[in-house]
Amino acid sequence: MLYGAAYYHEYQPYERLEQDIDLMKEMNLTVVRLGESTWYSWEPEDGVFKLDWMDRVIDAMHAADIKVIFGTPTYAIPPWMAKKHPEVMAQHHSGTYVPYGYRQNMNHAHPAFRYYAERVIRKLISHYASHPAIIGYQIDNETSSGQLHNPDVFQKFLWYLKDKYKTVDNLNEVWGLTYWSHRINEWDELWKPDGNSTPGYDLDWRRFQSQLVTDLLDWEAQIVREYARPDQFITQCFVGAYSRPEANVFDISKSLDIVAINPYHVTQSGLELDPQNDTDTIGPEWMTSRQDHVGVSQIFLNGDWARGAKEQNFLITELNANSIGGSSTNYPGYEGQLRQAVYTFISKGANMVAYWHWHTLHYGFETYWGGVLGHSLEKGRIGREFEQIGAELIAHSDILTDLSTQADVGFLYHEDSKYALSYMPALSQPGTGNPDPLTYERVFDNFYRMYFNVNAQTAIVHPEQEFEKYPLLVVPALYAADDALLERLVAYAKNGGHLLLTFRSGYGDEFARARWAVAPGILRDAVGASYQEYSNLMKEVLVKGEGLDLPEGAAATAWADGLELESAEALATYQHPHFGQFPAIVTKVVGKGRVTYCGTLPNMPLGEALAAWTMNKAGIDPVIEGLPTTVRVTSTTATSGERLLFFTNWSWTPQTLPAIPGGGKDLLANVSISESDTLELGAWDVKIIVQAK
Repeated sequence: MLYGAAYYHEYQPYERLEQDIDLMKEMNLTVVRLGESTWYSWEPEDGVFKLDWMDRVIDAMHAADIKVIFGTPTYAIPPWMAKKHPEVMAQHHSGTYVPYGYRQNMNHAHPAFRYYAERVIRKLISHYASHPAIIGYQIDNETSSGQLHNPDVFQKFLWYLKDKYKTVDNLNEVWGLTYWSHRINEWDELWKPDGNSTPGYDLDWRRFQSQLVTDLLDWEAQIVREYARPDQFITQCFVGAYSRPEANVFDISKSLDIVAINPYHVTQSGLELDPQNDTDTIGPEWMTSRQDHVGVSQIFLNGDWARGAKEQNFLITELNANSIGGSSTNYPGYEGQLRQAVYTFISKGANMVAYWHWHTLHYGFETYWGGVLGHSLEKGRIGREFEQIGAELIAHSDILTDLSTQADVGFLYHEDSKYALSYMPALSQPGTGNPDPLTYERVFDNFYRMYFNVNAQTAIVHPEQEFEKYPLLVVPALYAADDALLERLVAYAKNGGHLLLTFRSGYGDEFARARWAVAPGILRDAVGASYQEYSNLMKEVLVKGEGLDLPEGAAATAWADGLELESAEALATYQHPHFGQFPAIVTKVVGKGRVTYCGTLPNMPLGEALAAWTMNKAGIDPVIEGLPTTVRVTSTTATSGERLLFFTNWSWTPQTLPAIPGGGKDLLANVSISESDTLELGAWDVKIIVQAK
């Protein structure tokens, strides 16, 4: 188990390498990530390389028995390159170059960039590959293109379309270009994306842009692999769940040995699960502008997201140790929240947790993106909590590493549906009539949180993976899917699985065209209901149970399919003078399994009732019955075969847990508990119970 931080000796205001390392050892840090952020320091002039400044850093880390993950510095180009090759700068709108001054502001597909990037990668990796401190490599950093509109990129897009569709007639047909007289006779008549209004064009453009990022990282991985030792891994740090708009995590992961993720999260009251104490979520605007994308469930979702890409253990390369964001959003976590996040990610399969970064910068854009050490460069409260976590991880490294996670409920993630619903959103932004480009993420998050709130053991799975192994499969907003995937989902239910579909599933085909059949098309017979109309909901509509026990306040939000029963039975109906004629949720036995269809976006009372009902019907028992509202449990298996139960209390209120069947051992306290003992969890506390295999 690795625990550490990114380290930038080159950013320190004075020489303190020895002092930093002494402090790292005192605080039980075991790994650093370095090298990825300062191309200029490696190559201050074209073809002039300086490596000695890093040699002494890596040598010192090795002497201190601190492991190193080495990064390729290709995400932030030096000014001399922009000056010498202005054409290498990105164009996010045709004809307008992005000015120099930020990061990821270059056209990473341009031959000039590739030339310089390959040269610096080969220079660095060939020099450092044999160093015994280096355990692996991070290629680039949170890679994205920002949608490149450069002329050479558009030409590549044309080649991509020619290879995919072969003829302009096929393209005309698939994109529906008869509309508005957009049919083309020759490939060179295709307009640039700036003025596009065609959904099929947009979907292919997004697919193509993500392919550019996949190609870049695959290219870098191949270069690094020429020099890397067999015992060194290659990774790439993705932004948290859903990643960058142009990064297809599943495709990229095929070029990696292990997946890494940077899952920043809200802190303080934003992690409060006690309804009595819950307050408005606080944090940087980019994180909190959407309330349904924050909270405790997002920490768990990020763990599932990282593990799902390769269905393997993963790394956390960047996590918030302190306040993150800008100078006006200072919200360091409460005492214990740092520790909770660490053990939550470990329970989901993390083999490393590291922070960005070791010390808080004294200058630059991220001056107030806090590290383990504050601006004083001395150990404070956060440093002491870091030290405690590090000591625990060193003491229990063997049992906590390479955990296998229990998962009974799978969530099918679909990149194309996310793209399609970004361009033509189904939902409006809450309280407005404005389209919500995060429709897919919003639906996915909502359904994930429903199951999180009933303590389900969850996983995220991609269509190329074996989702049939989960007794319950949740499929949020599968809008742009081909026939084969829809038919496979029906077969999953017929063979014994419980399939929960949401609205917009099966509505479009793989080209984002609305299907010319009564919705939900291929899924209609298995769903046992159909609809000819649907409506956005500006306000909540209460629903009543028709076979589903519902609590007070259960309601539909945002959307309502006008479902008509065929062979299904209603589970819930709207309480409304118009929508009351339609069921909100239906279910049907199909073959050996069952299909349940939810035609709305449930609020949490409705969602939790539906989640519990579907789990019961799928034969899934809770890990522990009767847990307090603020407590979550995750079940895992160690390589030794022992079962580990991770309990976390997301509240100021201490909690008493019911007796744990079979008892076990409190790992961190080194205390045995019998199956008749209750377990006490303090405010923002963690307990790990080990049970014999």
